[in-house]
Amino acid sequence: MRIFTKAILLVLLASFLVTSCSRKKDKFINRNFHAVTAEFNALYNGYNALEQGRNNLNEAYFDNYWEVLPIERMQVFEEIVLPGQSKNDNFTRAEEKATKAIQKHSMNIDGKEKNPQIDEAYLLLGKARYFDQRFIPALEAFNYILYKYPASDKINQAKVWREKTNIRLDNNELAIKNLKRLLKQESLEGQDLADATSILAQAYLNTKSIDTAITQLEIASNATKSNDERGRYRFIQGQLYNELGYKDSANIAFDKVIELNRKTPRIYLITAHLEKIKNFDYENGNKLEATELLTELEENRENRPFLDKIYHQIGTFHLNNSSDSLAVAYYNKSLRTNSVDKFLKAKNYEILGDMNFDASLYAEAGKYYDSTMSNLVLNSKPYRVIKRKRDNLEDVIYYEAIAKTNDSILDLINLSEPERIAYFESFVEDLKAKAEEEKEKQEAAERNSGLATVNNTIGGQGPRIGAPNQSAVFYFYNPTTVAYGKNEFIKIWGDRTLEDDWRWSSKGISGVIDNTANSTDNLIASASDEEKFDPQFYISKIPSTEKEIDSISKDRNYAYYQLGLIYKEKFKEYGLAKRKLQNLLKSNPEERLILPSKYNLYRIYELLGENDEATIAKNEIVSKYPNSRYATILNNPDLVSDKDENSPESLYEALYLLHENQEYAEVISKSEDYINRFDGEPIVPKFELLKATALGRLNGYEAYSKAINYLAITYANTLEGKQAQNIETNLLPKLASTDFVAESDSISNHYKVVFQFKNSEPEKIAEFQKTLDTVLKNIKYYKLSSSKDVYNKDISFVIVHGLKTGTVARTFDQLLTKEDKKKIKTPYFVVTSTNYQIIQIHKNLDAYLNLNNN
Repeated sequence: MRIFTKAILLVLLASFLVTSCSRKKDKFINRNFHAVTAEFNALYNGYNALEQGRNNLNEAYFDNYWEVLPIERMQVFEEIVLPGQSKNDNFTRAEEKATKAIQKHSMNIDGKEKNPQIDEAYLLLGKARYFDQRFIPALEAFNYILYKYPASDKINQAKVWREKTNIRLDNNELAIKNLKRLLKQESLEGQDLADATSILAQAYLNTKSIDTAITQLEIASNATKSNDERGRYRFIQGQLYNELGYKDSANIAFDKVIELNRKTPRIYLITAHLEKIKNFDYENGNKLEATELLTELEENRENRPFLDKIYHQIGTFHLNNSSDSLAVAYYNKSLRTNSVDKFLKAKNYEILGDMNFDASLYAEAGKYYDSTMSNLVLNSKPYRVIKRKRDNLEDVIYYEAIAKTNDSILDLINLSEPERIAYFESFVEDLKAKAEEEKEKQEAAERNSGLATVNNTIGGQGPRIGAPNQSAVFYFYNPTTVAYGKNEFIKIWGDRTLEDDWRWSSKGISGVIDNTANSTDNLIASASDEEKFDPQFYISKIPSTEKEIDSISKDRNYAYYQLGLIYKEKFKEYGLAKRKLQNLLKSNPEERLILPSKYNLYRIYELLGENDEATIAKNEIVSKYPNSRYATILNNPDLVSDKDENSPESLYEALYLLHENQEYAEVISKSEDYINRFDGEPIVPKFELLKATALGRLNGYEAYSKAINYLAITYANTLEGKQAQNIETNLLPKLASTDFVAESDSISNHYKVVFQFKNSEPEKIAEFQKTLDTVLKNIKYYKLSSSKDVYNKDISFVIVHGLKTGTVARTFDQLLTKEDKKKIKTPYFVVTSTNYQIIQIHKNLDAYLNLNNN
């Protein structure tokens, strides 16, 4: 009996389930079965996945507190997502659950949805797509709710999310219009009101309506149920007040964030304190109170994760109070916190660089600017600003390094033998002390390595599967010894690029370096253990020949001269410029540097208001160098302009015209004269480049290569020197081949008919070209022209252009009429454009003619 009863009950239950599972019957049981199943199965799991995905987004997102924060914490990526792809598996799962709820539990009967959970499913679907940054599909889901479920209790949420999506699609005006209509038509309360007004504030921010955005954030802050959101909205209010210049209102908003204390994320609390410090009135504010607050923030153990920001703000506070040494200490503390905020690190480096720049420590400033750029986005606006600063320091760092190095060497040269011995004995003692210290460090590292190995196998646990054998203690398996080795390498060799022959000193060290320290380190690294601690080893390396000493002295003097000009013209550091030029004149400089140095000193005296010194300098130039250009300028300041006919610029322009007219020999001769006359002035590299080009056009590849190499080395830090380096690296290798190209292999379909003449007969060349031009006009079916090219100092070419086939070019005389043939009797040869270029580059005309191609 019992078995029969159970069977009947089972049949009835199965029938009930089958009946209730139908989505086509509008029955109480059917509606509630599908509603409950959808809500507590698919939608429950879907919302769990959505929340987990949002948490992952929040954890991965870092707010940039240097700019106004966005209302919603969400990083929008630029990458295009293809159909079927997703950035986050949790959102994919949430979307799948929403889709499952719609497909399996929707009860669309007679055009009406009978399951009250389906609108919730579409809302989940839209949210999942929104957070997965598929905004168009998300918009479709929200619009479907508005179209299909106008009576839904989720209708207001759907409207708000639709406008959030519109804002992500840059439809800000449309979002503002729709949200204003929603707030006017509906009496929103609580979180719905907070969501609507906060997203409306974002739309106003995007359209630069800051005042209105602040008003909407005030409503959202009062309406939201989340203290996390309240703290964020209040903080953004403070930022916006700061943007408008209302510091008092900003401080009130930040105080409201501070009042929330532990109810809101601590980052908002700390940053609100720091923003208030930024608004501090350094003239009328209570500095003692501000100092106590900063000290309290620094010493609070809960604030350790934010010490990078706190140290930076303390440094800025001291900097504004003219406590530079304290500021430097705190900026360095901020850098040592290993902050993840790269912009903060860049800011610290930039400020330290500016402080060194203001103190005229340009080499140190350059190092800080290098570090600043390494923490900025490549080619961003802040990066380009710092790069311009850094580029302006290139020359001064280069010449300061030369001056420092050569001054040190000359000081050693001028020491007596006992003084040298005493100096290097002290130097060797320091080396021994450092070596002993490094030895102790290495022994400590080895001990730690051994301890780490023991600890890794303690308790009988062997090495992990796939891990190296710990008992072997291989160097690269221990992070302590690896770090020690890296530091030692950089200390000895510097930060060198991984490449062949990295050890050669010519490879240099990346970044800005101290040349003196670098050369000393290289010397120590190349010495044996016995030599390293022998004073005589170092004494033997001091230059002793007169030629070496003269070269060092000349390089030092030229560096002094360049530094004087750079400090005067580029940085307006007239005191520094004066000292450099005065030191130069005391150092027995070459004759070519004396007059321009005295003239620049005269100008500096005038700028500094030192009129007596200026008068003395002027009288000395006029009396000792009466025929010089500088004396002419001093005697006739009103008549002589920067663009007079004897100025370097005017002479360069005239010389360039000669180059355009192919008068290369004269260009070379005059360039050499002007280079000597204006030696040390900024225009000299231009003359050198023009001379190199003329040498190449007149004498060929080898002469051009040597001249470019000289320019690249001698004027490495000028624009022309860098251009020469680029030519040497990228262009010259392409021009090096002297092999002629067969006509069938030539990429050119142009041919030239070439007539040879001696340069000693310019009248004959001009007369022939005039006749040729007349003859070419009579040739039918071809549009031909002529030109004259210098080949070398003895030969010039007259060339016919416009022929596209070799056969026609080689029978050029057949194109002429009988009368014109009588006028053109000079022999010619035919060459492709490609081979003509090779002939001109390598001056190998004889080799080409010997190929019997003509």
